[in-house]
Amino acid sequence: MTGWIDAHHHLWDLEAVHYPWLMARGVERFFGDPTPIQRNYLLHEFRSEAAPCGINASVHIQVGAESGLDEAKWVQSIADANPDWPIAQVVFCDLTSVDLSAQLDTFQTLPTVRGVRQIVGRAPGEDAQTGTNTLLDDPQFLVGLQEAGRRNLSFDLQLIPGLMEKTAAVLAQAPNTRVALCHAGSPHDRSAEGLEQWTKQLRHLSDLPQVTCKLSGLGMFDHTWTADSIRPIVDECLVQFGADRVMFGSNFPVDKLYSDYASLMRAYRDLVPAKVQSAVFKETAASFYDLAVS
Repeated sequence: MTGWIDAHHHLWDLEAVHYPWLMARGVERFFGDPTPIQRNYLLHEFRSEAAPCGINASVHIQVGAESGLDEAKWVQSIADANPDWPIAQVVFCDLTSVDLSAQLDTFQTLPTVRGVRQIVGRAPGEDAQTGTNTLLDDPQFLVGLQEAGRRNLSFDLQLIPGLMEKTAAVLAQAPNTRVALCHAGSPHDRSAEGLEQWTKQLRHLSDLPQVTCKLSGLGMFDHTWTADSIRPIVDECLVQFGADRVMFGSNFPVDKLYSDYASLMRAYRDLVPAKVQSAVFKETAASFYDLAVS
């Protein structure tokens, strides 16, 4: 199968853009030890891994650059230099900024920009240190979400299950802003009880028609994952959202720490029923991110 889309991956050039977390040596992250990926990860390497698996277009997601605009301009330059690889991008912008409108005006001069990501939650430990969860209590965050929707910009939502109910209450007030739930909502507790709670909390988001779910990043909290270990997550996302609101993303190179691309794709192809693979691996992402693929 060809013509598929990877709806969630990252690229970085450490000489072109400054990424503080990639320069911080010896710092453990919520997903593990980043040392093996603290190097350039460029489009040619990503393509060499993804293309043999049927991927021929992708969505670049912001990844903690010091300047979201510098990162976005660099990604645009990569897209311009590689017209045979359709790429859309989701940029970082602080939706609570006083000059939000001007910032979004600038981002929207870049033709690859489709949406914004501002992380609400990564994992309980890091969240306690960064305080990103407080976005949900800031009325300007809702105003920013609504402004994104008015501009037809989507919002990529990264959070943990314990924040889903509160976040859904905010998103319900921005019904015209399309939302992509990153990493299936980061079910970090893979015990039976943890997955049961995730399933229950996920319903708050799946009940909102503007929310689409990404099957991505599942290796970050399960470093020895197998198709069987992630099966309950994949199955539940398909049940709650339906295939027309589910899309595949590799989360490479972060998930490259724990898997090669071919093994990742093989697992998802085994888990996603054949009759809905076209939606999950192509059509949902193509529609959500307005990405033309052959």
